[in-house]
Amino acid sequence: MLRVLIVSASYGSGHNEAARSLAAEFEAQGARTTTIDHFRDLVHPLFARASRALYYALLRRAPAVWAAAYAAGDRIPSGSLLTFGMSHIGTAGVRRALGELAPDVVVTVHATPATVMSGLVAAGVRVPPHTTVVTDFVAHSQWMASHVDRYCVAAEEVRREFVARGIRRERVAVTGVPVRAEFARRLAPGDVRRQLGLSPRLPVVLVMAGSQGRLGHLDEAVRALVGAERPLEGIVVAGRDERLRVHLERLAAGRAVRVLGYANDVPRLMAAADLLVTKAGGMTLAEALASELPMLLWGSLPGQERRNERFAARAGVALVARSRRELGRHLERALDDPELLAELRSRIDRVRRPDAARRIVTEVLERRPRLV
Repeated sequence: MLRVLIVSASYGSGHNEAARSLAAEFEAQGARTTTIDHFRDLVHPLFARASRALYYALLRRAPAVWAAAYAAGDRIPSGSLLTFGMSHIGTAGVRRALGELAPDVVVTVHATPATVMSGLVAAGVRVPPHTTVVTDFVAHSQWMASHVDRYCVAAEEVRREFVARGIRRERVAVTGVPVRAEFARRLAPGDVRRQLGLSPRLPVVLVMAGSQGRLGHLDEAVRALVGAERPLEGIVVAGRDERLRVHLERLAAGRAVRVLGYANDVPRLMAAADLLVTKAGGMTLAEALASELPMLLWGSLPGQERRNERFAARAGVALVARSRRELGRHLERALDDPELLAELRSRIDRVRRPDAARRIVTEVLERRPRLV
């Protein structure tokens, strides 16, 4: 039985969601998988918690600092000394895991373990075939390590940029970002709306901002729903922040806007909706594309989310609001113009890859070593 090691990281929920989707597909195809968190399991749990807390603190309180760091990281090679060792952190742990688990192939879904694997190769260490799965709709230098065997990227535009930056074309496969199998199943919107107690006649707007809802300006999105002139029904997913959920419930009181906490049934919520208002996290973008759900992007964070937002705008699959006035205006425009939503859906159909997990697993298995 093929042994697969998947290395992820708990910064946002996207990397781990991708890892879970890939693990499920590998196991469905008869492989045995082990998934580990690079910073928690291979560096130290305290480092993982502290660095994650710092990351979220920067996004909340000093987003410009994160934007500058992200932009600077894109200007230097992934193994450069200017990364101050961060591109090599966990090297000893990765080497130990390779020895103990003896995987036949390795799949990384975060830039740091990808760079560490590449560094081991550069140091003369024999490692299994290694594929890295890029979980955003962008090309960034910190993902581009010299000795990665295969890159799986979200879209042709991303592959072209990898190639332009020196990665050989045959090493980059356009697969999409892996999402749960539930997002690939076509659900009848009318049936889902009945199950959720939603009107079959009014437009339904879904509002999300990932598991850390406070990072996504959800309060302004709720105010836009409440202030909309056109009758609608809204579903707002606040994530794991209970205080935020209570705050949003107060804002929505007396209106047809339902506020939820953390939601496990996002595929059904997306199937029921006519429009998604969200920040441009890579996983949320991939899930919405798989669900054929038009988007209004709002509250995207500097760095990778702003670049995801740019991809979505260029691909014509989303509207983008950069101010509260634009948010309200675009919301009204989308709900008043069915042809606009239909146009967004038609463009989504050209770029969606709901079977990304299967594509990636196929890429890996086709290049698997022969087992004796």
